[in-house]
Amino acid sequence: MTNAVKFGIAGVVVASLAGLGYMGVKRSGPKATEVRIEAVESRDLVSSVTASGKIQPRTKVDVSADVTGRIVRLAVKEGDIVKRGQFLLQIDPEQPTAQVQRSEAALASAKAQEAQSRANSIQAARNYERLLQIKTATPNLVSAEQLEQAKTQQEVNAALLEAARFAVAQAEANVRDARQALNRTTIVAPMDGKITRLRVQEGETAIMGTLNRDAATLLTIADMSVLETKVKVDETDVARVKVGDSAVVQIDAFSDTTFVGRVVEISLSSTAGATTTATATDQAVDFEVKIELLNPPAETRPDFSATAKIVTDTRTKALSIPIIALTVREDSALASGDTALPIGRNEPAKQIGRTDVEGVFVVGTDNKVTFRPVKVGIAGERHFEVLSGLQAGENIVAGTYQAIRDLKDGALVKTAAPTDTKPKS
Repeated sequence: MTNAVKFGIAGVVVASLAGLGYMGVKRSGPKATEVRIEAVESRDLVSSVTASGKIQPRTKVDVSADVTGRIVRLAVKEGDIVKRGQFLLQIDPEQPTAQVQRSEAALASAKAQEAQSRANSIQAARNYERLLQIKTATPNLVSAEQLEQAKTQQEVNAALLEAARFAVAQAEANVRDARQALNRTTIVAPMDGKITRLRVQEGETAIMGTLNRDAATLLTIADMSVLETKVKVDETDVARVKVGDSAVVQIDAFSDTTFVGRVVEISLSSTAGATTTATATDQAVDFEVKIELLNPPAETRPDFSATAKIVTDTRTKALSIPIIALTVREDSALASGDTALPIGRNEPAKQIGRTDVEGVFVVGTDNKVTFRPVKVGIAGERHFEVLSGLQAGENIVAGTYQAIRDLKDGALVKTAAPTDTKPKS
């Protein structure tokens, strides 16, 4: 084999190896990340706050007894409709009746004592006047000592009459107290409404409400014509809720129907109130929001569980992006291509000269992504309103969460293959 042939074979081998090396380098280039790509579009957005709670009547009264005694008559049952002043139940009136009789007898005795004291006072006054006239006409017939004694007797009887009058007033007060105690044995309805809870039966003993309010409650009357849903809203959401906001209420007992409501009251203090201590810093803070139901069914009962979706804001044909697409990264890291920090993660410690920026990854024509800051407005169920930073029709990375978390500026992306959601046979 000649030298020329050998050199030719060597050249071919070298060229082949160089070609294979080039192809290997080409194949080992940057790998495209599979992502979900969506175009920025206009949508109708509804911002809402969802909270759960209980159905309660706006007005209700817990009826309790002011006297202790056995219930001898019960005229109503749970579910009855009652009118204001209607008889409900009777507590044994025997002892209060006897007390009324004793107090009336004491009053009669006091009035008799008053009459006697009045007669004595009148007689003493006349004696003094008579002696004084005699003393004036004939000084020697009445001594100064006799006149002084008559004067004293007049003053004593006047004082006894005054005491008798006070005794009569006291006896009259005792009669009023006794009659009031007797009247308290008869319980009548304080308002129109439905008896939603009856906690006693005939023959049981009613106790005074001042001793134990819960145990003393006999029954509950509620005005079922106006119902409210009392829900607990987290402190991070309550600032967005306003009186007058509309709401859609789902009552668990009527799972196939939704009801319309409106916010009528927002508490100024949290439901924890004074029970929240300084040590319970991780305790969730909720505020009570009352939502009036505008079309409750007649079968609604107090304490039904309900979930309310309060509409806080709406947008029509607003430029929007998927919530998952919005991410956060440090502004100082933009040039170095640091990874983005997804929404909801703990923010890094703040440093001088470094700020966090919200934005999305925009997909270019070369399938490379660029992090672009955006300003967002209200949040719907799945989308954010875009106020600035994007134009309609631009393509952005809209998933997955892990892909967005790991993306960097300049990264190459490709559309992920659709997953087969059909059920397997």
